[in-house]
This record gives sequence, C-alpha cells and structure tokens, in this order.
Amino acid sequence: MTQSPRTPTAIDKIADEWVDTLADLDPTLGTYIGRDAGNDRYGDLSPEGHERHVEAVRKTRAALAAASPVDSIDEVTKTDLLSELDLELEFDDARWHLRDLNVIASAAQDVRQVYDLMPKASAGDWEVIAKRLAAVPAALRGYEATLREGIDRGVVPARRQVTEVAAQIVRYTADDGFFASFVAEAAPDEGGLPASLARDLADSAAAARVAYDELRTFLTTTLAPAASEVDAVGRDMYALHSRRFLGAKIDLDETYEWGREELARMVAEQTAIANEILPGSTVEEAVAHLEADPSRKLHGTHALQKWMQETSDRAVAELAATHFDIPEKIRTIECMIAPTQEGGIYYTGPTDDFSRPGRMWWSVPEGVTEFDTWRELTTVYHEGVPGHHLQIAQAVYNRAELNSWRRLLAGTSGHAEGWALYAERLMQQLGYLDDPADRLGMLDGQRMRAARVVLDIGVHLGKERLDGAGVWDADYALEFMRQNVNMSDEFVQFEVNRYLGWPGQAPSYKVGQRIWEQVRDAYRAEQGDAFDIKTFHKRALDLGGVGLDTLRTALVKN
Repeated sequence: MTQSPRTPTAIDKIADEWVDTLADLDPTLGTYIGRDAGNDRYGDLSPEGHERHVEAVRKTRAALAAASPVDSIDEVTKTDLLSELDLELEFDDARWHLRDLNVIASAAQDVRQVYDLMPKASAGDWEVIAKRLAAVPAALRGYEATLREGIDRGVVPARRQVTEVAAQIVRYTADDGFFASFVAEAAPDEGGLPASLARDLADSAAAARVAYDELRTFLTTTLAPAASEVDAVGRDMYALHSRRFLGAKIDLDETYEWGREELARMVAEQTAIANEILPGSTVEEAVAHLEADPSRKLHGTHALQKWMQETSDRAVAELAATHFDIPEKIRTIECMIAPTQEGGIYYTGPTDDFSRPGRMWWSVPEGVTEFDTWRELTTVYHEGVPGHHLQIAQAVYNRAELNSWRRLLAGTSGHAEGWALYAERLMQQLGYLDDPADRLGMLDGQRMRAARVVLDIGVHLGKERLDGAGVWDADYALEFMRQNVNMSDEFVQFEVNRYLGWPGQAPSYKVGQRIWEQVRDAYRAEQGDAFDIKTFHKRALDLGGVGLDTLRTALVKN
C-alpha cells in the first residue's frame, strides 16, 4: 500500500463529508464504522427523516457532479459515489422506504442489532447504552409512521415478512429474550455497575421491550391485514435491487439460465467428490456418512466459537507468510456467537481506528447444538481470511490512498460476497481444502449460492417452475431449497424467507463471484506473460469497496 498519504482533493472532501452526514442522520451506521458521537441515539425513521436524507442525497450529488477529478482515485470515487446517489434517488421515486420491512435487514432488526457492536467495557459505556435504549420507543414510532404512510399510499410489504418479523419481536421481548438478557448481564470490566445506572438500564430496557411489543401489535393488527399476499416484487423493482446489490447491470434472464447451468455443474462436481468419500455413494449418502463421523463434529456453541477462532488465526498466520501482504493491524479477527437465534453467519468490519477489530458472527438457531467442521470450514475462510476480513479490513487500513467513504462505506454485496466466494475457491487452489470432505462442504455452499440465483430471480420475476407445474412461489422455493442444501430445516426456512423479503441480495454472492472471475480473466488477458495473481489481488483490494462495474473499469482497459 502507498505509505505517503495522498493529498485530499475536492472530491475526497465531498466523499468525507458524505460519511459525516450519514453518520449524523443514521447514528447506527456511525456505530458500525466507529463514529461513537451518536451512540446514545437513533436516526429519525419517520417520513420526515426520510425526506431529510433524500435532500442530503440531492445536495451531495449536485456538489459531486460539479467537481472535476484530479487523478484515477478521484475518477473511481466520483463514478461510484454518483452511481450510489443516483440509485438512492431511484429508490425514493419507487417509494421503497414505505415498504422496507423484512426478516434480516430492515429497521426492525437494525434498532436491536446495533447493541452487538457498542462498547461495553466501562460504566460510561453502559450509560451510553442506557440512553440509546431509552431512545428505542421514539425510533420505532418513527418507523411505524413510515409504514403507516405506506398503508395510506398502498405501498406495503409482503404479509409473510410482516408475520415473520412479528415472530422475531416475540423473541426480542420475551422474559428471557434479548433486552432482558442484555441488561441482566451488564457489567464493566472493572467491576459492578452503580445502582442508579443499573436501574436506568433496567427501566430503559423495559421501555424498549414495550416499544417493540407495540410495534408487533401494529404489525399484526394493522399492517398484516393491509399487506400484500404476493411475495414477488416484479421485474422492474427487482432490476433496481439487483443493481443496488451488485453495483452492476446484468441481463436477468441470461443470469437465470446461467444459474441453472452453474447449479447443474455444482451437482456434478459434488457427485464426483461423494464417490471419493464413499465409493459408489450418492451425495446424500456421502453427507450421511460424514454426519455420522464423530471426529468431524462440534458440540455446543462454545466449541464452535473456539474452533472458528483457531481456524481463523491459523489462516491469517499462514497466508500472511505466503500469499498475501497482511498488515499487523488487520491480523486480528474476533469470532463471536451472535446474541440472537435467527440463523445466518455474517461479518462486521473494524472501526476506523481498529479499536474494535473485524468480527465474524454466528447466529445459531434455537435447538441447533451440533456443527459439522467439514461443512463449515469454508465458511470461516469466507467470512475471515482471505474473505471478508481481508477485503474489508484492508480497505479500512488503506488510509493513505482512500477517503473515508471509500474505506468505510463504499461497495456492494456483490463486490464483498463475490470476493468471499472467489476466496473460497482460492483456498481450494492453495490446498486448504484437500480433504474431500472439506471440498464437499465448500461445494455444498457453492451449490446453495447457485440455487439462490435460480430461486431469487425465479420467484421475483414469476418465472416458470423447473418442473413446469406453474410459476415460482414461496412453497416451491422452499421445496427447491430443501433439495439443494444439506442444512437444518430451521436454517432453510429462514433463508427462503430472507430471499423473499430481500430481493436481489442472495444472487449477488454467486453473480459477484462470476464478475470477479471475469474481471480477473480480462486482466490476465491484458497483462499476458506479466500477469501475477498476487499483484491482481493487491490492486483490486486497494480500491476499497466499489460497485462491480466500477471494479471492471478500474482494472481492465478494454
């Protein structure tokens, strides 16, 4: 990386100010990137708050459009940030915010999830938490007002998402749910809490529970009856979401057919490896054989967390010595069991000053107590190194070249998740998945991602079912997913609900991997004999987060 800091430009200033604006309008986003000044509050989730956000988008877009790039770094910033701001205005025109409710990434989850990332080491930290907890009722009232406006305008989410989120809230507000458990376990590193602070925390948590229960009542009695019975968002809205998650425009019909071909290829590759594991077996028989192997089992979340950490630490140490230039600051990754039971595995990046390191989180569904190392090894590489952690933490580290927007907020799911799938295949090529069982686990994940391309586009575009018996719907999506993954049914059901409510996100993994590989191959063709894969990775990651169209134009001349 460049060691001498680059002199900031007018475009850098606009981008930096945009980060400041976003952190002010949405303090939960500020918490995520380590801007702690707003940790005691929430943003305005009401229709008025949305209008203030849109006005800020327009103002920033005008300033950026008028600014002239002085170098290639500026050109990338201007191209990518303009694209993002324009897309936000398109979403505003589509009034998506009025129906923005789903099981994984909406305000219903964000208001709660922010506490996972807040500092908790001192009594002062818990004082800040108490203040934010006290602000939960106002935040949720604002969100309810936005959803009510959606009802008035006939812009509503799917009923399935409404009922599933209501069920999540029950788990948040139960006597043994998140809020009660969270404050009951509150204790700074140096000792107990003052009695007055403990009371404030208890009172604020109780108020938060009441507010969430009130939101649940609104969802079940008012929004659910008005909500849409249709899960699909349709071609036009889906195309908008696909662009948001990829930072690229794709041919949806061609991608659907490619997804079908890719799924068939994954099945064939899995079948061949199953025969290596247990000669003459099917994939299902090989999986059953591995699941019966006690040497490949982890029992309980404590054992899972310990194994995740040891595996991550070993990968960082070995890859830093051989295949990647990994700065000391980003060699720490914390592996965590999430305080929820919703399902899903995810990564959160480090703060700007690395005081909070990058973290891998595992949200273990209720009742799941056993974990298969052969299935999950590739997941650790996906979320850690050389996957998300290497990509995201390295961008944060590259302060010498990149403005704060490029380091902390830019990029898309397709860029990040596509790289993580690319990294999984890279680990196979480097010999880390030589055990056929581990390769089968990697392919299990790759097969799932290919299946999601077909499912997601199929459902939301209303394509004909693969069996010819009508068009894709939620029931067929669940049946299809069960046929293509070897995971607990709780996980499968959560995943399908996620795809139905978060259109375009699930395909961004596999489509992103496809585009990353296309960019690498085009770069290799241009470089000829001078091509070096380590140099390609460095140049690509040094860009920070970008849309995939921007990645292509930044690295490939023609």
